[in-house]
Amino acid sequence: MDKVYIHDKVFVPFIPYEKVAQIIDNVADRLNEDFCDPDHSYGKRSENDIPVLLCVLHGSIMFTGELLKRINFPVELASMKLSSYVGTTSTGVVKETMPLSTDIKGKTVIVCEDIVDTGNTIIALKKKLLDAGAKDVRICTMLLKPEVFCGKDKLDYVGAEIPNRFIVGFGLDYDELGRNLKDIYVLE
Repeated sequence: MDKVYIHDKVFVPFIPYEKVAQIIDNVADRLNEDFCDPDHSYGKRSENDIPVLLCVLHGSIMFTGELLKRINFPVELASMKLSSYVGTTSTGVVKETMPLSTDIKGKTVIVCEDIVDTGNTIIALKKKLLDAGAKDVRICTMLLKPEVFCGKDKLDYVGAEIPNRFIVGFGLDYDELGRNLKDIYVLE
């Protein structure tokens, strides 16, 4: 892992892909513990018993894709796009730029986020999903910045906690670049 240059910033190695894979393995293990039911395998669950795995675009594409490979229970995949960042700073305003791709009425929704910092986006999203008729909403994030998180509710599945630093790679971007990096880098 070497330094990477994106726009006007320099990023240095932070979390290698091997560690990212372990983080995802741990999250998947906990999801499998909670949602695997030997009496309700594929083809034996009613439609409302199948959870919806919600990929929050674009950042969580890689996390959600890797998580899907490790999940051992039936799941429906959905997506939507939210935005609250400009450059390296959160605006504090959550915008829905692409609506939810499926009906979630009466279903359990597992929200997949790449990173949660203040929690403003996830709080707004959870309320929106419950208002849309979700039976339950579980929050699943690859990374959490606990020192700036101000949500009242505990997150259901947290892969790893990191300091409040700006990172890119493995789906995370700086002005839309850097998402395709296999490893995660931190602003120098």
